[in-house]
Amino acid sequence: MSHTRTRALSIGAVTLALALAATSAQAHGGHRPGPSEPTTVASGLVTPLKVAVDLDGTTYVTQNFAGLLTTIPRHGDPTVVASVERPGTELGAVSAFAGTVTFAESWSSEEDPDDFTAVLRRMSRSGAVSTVADLEAAERRYNPDGANTYGFQGLDDSCEIPEHIPQGAGTVYSHPYATISALGYTIVADAGANALWKVDRHGKVRPLVVLPPQTATLSDEALAGLGAPECAYGHAYAFEPVPTDVELGPDGWLYVTTLPGGPEDPSFGARGSVYKVNPWTGQTRLVASNLAAAVDLAVSPRGDVYVAELFGSGVTVVTRGSHTAKPLVDLPMPGAVEWTPRGLVITTDVLSETGGNLVTVPLR
Repeated sequence: MSHTRTRALSIGAVTLALALAATSAQAHGGHRPGPSEPTTVASGLVTPLKVAVDLDGTTYVTQNFAGLLTTIPRHGDPTVVASVERPGTELGAVSAFAGTVTFAESWSSEEDPDDFTAVLRRMSRSGAVSTVADLEAAERRYNPDGANTYGFQGLDDSCEIPEHIPQGAGTVYSHPYATISALGYTIVADAGANALWKVDRHGKVRPLVVLPPQTATLSDEALAGLGAPECAYGHAYAFEPVPTDVELGPDGWLYVTTLPGGPEDPSFGARGSVYKVNPWTGQTRLVASNLAAAVDLAVSPRGDVYVAELFGSGVTVVTRGSHTAKPLVDLPMPGAVEWTPRGLVITTDVLSETGGNLVTVPLR
């Protein structure tokens, strides 16, 4: 999901979220509820990397690599409601509000890194799909992380880094991975651009923020496995800050999960993070770190943050006021998590060859 090929909430909706927060705090005495056993709602899904739950309880799940958007009513069978036209196109980054569904389509060439497309689409209540914005054009125009320098820091000029190890400025590439329509805009977490886009109702796209690079000093063993030259040993490496989800918190800030660019599995340690971003200024604050492939999050009206750790211990929770993620429910390869008044909606086994699942986990 990095450049090495490894997404309008009304004032009334904000009021609803605050009301739910008050109800939740009263119902649970201000304490975080624990989970119950998961219930499987759907199975056999092809890479269900994103999920959205609308106000009426309708669930939308993307089958990313199959290029399908599937809806699962509260009482009914799963139905495909949108699909891509171009073979090999990924459909993802779904969000929903009051019957209007936003998602993204992206495609890239295996042979030419500069050949890619990325668009934001919207499905109306009637089922009509329209294009909202051209994210490819925005990335080619702005390249928001082009000012960042990734790779080993402070090397001598004589130290030559192999081509397979990313080194240099942020490149031009777009992979929209998550969306939310909030505060009159659609916010897109772009895992290729390494940025949050802010899209207005006319489809005008502007960069909101580029999150901080993920800097770490790797062990000699890890560097040897990477094929790094000895002149790079002991030097910090700045990984790309890859945003994987964005949600609006009850405090009015955007909450964002990030992966480190490069190896996104645990081989270099748990380097994922959760940030909060001011949606008007782009001011950024770290909420939690040391997460194993943080690919999605949900924020409850109380302010608890639930994180899907793809290669970690399932879904973890960062309780309000805390900066440490604690295990909540152990599920294999979770790809997405959504908070609802009835509990959590989670996709699991998202990279399984036999298909992924959609499960619900009530919160006691």
